[in-house]
Amino acid sequence: MREHFDVVIVGGGPAGLAAGLYAARMDLRTVLVDRGPLGGQLLNTELIEDYPGIDSILGHDLAVKMGDHARKFGLDIREFEPVTEVDVDGDERVVRLESGNELRAPAVIMAAGGLPRKLGVPGELDFAGRGVSYCAVCDGAFFKNEVLAVIGGGDAALEEGEFLTRYASKVHIIHRRGEFRAQPILQDRARANPKVDFIMDAQVREIVGNGKTTAVKYESHGEPMELPVGGVFIFIGFIPNSDVLKVHADHDAEGYLTTDREMRTSVPGIWAVGDVRAQLTKQIATAVGDGTTAAVSASAYVSSLKDKARASA
Repeated sequence: MREHFDVVIVGGGPAGLAAGLYAARMDLRTVLVDRGPLGGQLLNTELIEDYPGIDSILGHDLAVKMGDHARKFGLDIREFEPVTEVDVDGDERVVRLESGNELRAPAVIMAAGGLPRKLGVPGELDFAGRGVSYCAVCDGAFFKNEVLAVIGGGDAALEEGEFLTRYASKVHIIHRRGEFRAQPILQDRARANPKVDFIMDAQVREIVGNGKTTAVKYESHGEPMELPVGGVFIFIGFIPNSDVLKVHADHDAEGYLTTDREMRTSVPGIWAVGDVRAQLTKQIATAVGDGTTAAVSASAYVSSLKDKARASA
């Protein structure tokens, strides 16, 4: 089945929901599809304390509020609709769904986010779901009174590591460098937590176990080490879901789509926002700004196409 819209938004995180709110509010026939429930990375975040105007809010609660707000303006939201590919067919941009249906529009806003980056060490895939996790909020409660390892040195590693202390007896944060990349406030909070320990200048070599995870093997200053743990949480970044775009679009070395100041990609009629786009920060506030900008730009683009069609009629 084919359906036609003015704008199709791929992804229901903050960037996609902001784009959908603004596009629908500008009276564009807009549909948003997401492979899971609304929220994107909001659902993997326990507490949000850096969104302007809101002192603190649970990630899930903010996702619900954003979704309800966008629906208020008429956004057609379709959850649990995985996208297999985004392509170009003449003047139409085509979003093909796993269900076999097609969504067609002159404008597509890519807000597809990314997936957790894998360590790529022996044992990681073997113990995925059996002690290896990429989401503290999703899986933390399964590790009560366990000793855990958190791999990474950015905001997510320290924030989620500190979150895990509400369940774990001890959390070892293992980082390959000698200093963290995380915000100072997150570093200070983690250091003040007596349940958090730091292992620096350490390269993880293997995750081992017997039916479930039992230890992490790593190398520090040339010495092989083994740390007994009941679980390993990996936070070393994301891989953008840009490969769903089947037509070539300019991107950086890591696959993040590059855009101009209006969030336009190198493919006319396709915008990129949020975590799928090459940018300095991956924050909710910047994602919302991306989505807003893309929606306004897409609205002007769709209007210009309609004006041309009327003039030639």
